[in-house]
Amino acid sequence: MARRGSNGRTGKRPEEGQYAPMPYAFLKSSAFRSLSGAAVKVFLEVHTRFNGSNNGQVRLSMNEAVEALGLGKATVQRAYDELQDKGFLVLITPGHWYHRRAHEWRLTTKTTITAKGNQAATNDWRYWKPKTECGSVAEPSPLDMGPLQNRRPRSGSATEPVSATFGTGFGSEMEH
Repeated sequence: MARRGSNGRTGKRPEEGQYAPMPYAFLKSSAFRSLSGAAVKVFLEVHTRFNGSNNGQVRLSMNEAVEALGLGKATVQRAYDELQDKGFLVLITPGHWYHRRAHEWRLTTKTTITAKGNQAATNDWRYWKPKTECGSVAEPSPLDMGPLQNRRPRSGSATEPVSATFGTGFGSEMEH
């Protein structure tokens, strides 16, 4: 039997407030798993600004995010860029610093309510694929061929084995 609250209604307790359901398909997606910690924090903060009917008008200013999350401005900006690149957020209306107006975002995970009707969630994150390194699978790059390709013997002998330790190229032992 469902639990009844102090107000006589069943369901969640009023002191718990809203919640953010996140399906396993979302949480286990390569796009979500590749997000930085800062991007996850920014996404969750933007999500808390969604009230069920304001998708496309969700606002979180840079300064609000910095203060609420304890991150630097550059980190928050990189997080917003990452969330857009991976399909979690879409910028609808750019903000304006001098008019004190924050960007307006659309969460791709939520339905957008418009005057013309409801637009289903686009879930753009499902279409994100990790970028491949230079070259293709058929033509591996020199970096894919292993460490033997770029080795030089340290002593003058070409037949002497070389250890697998590499320097940074800035005054390393490889440059002697």
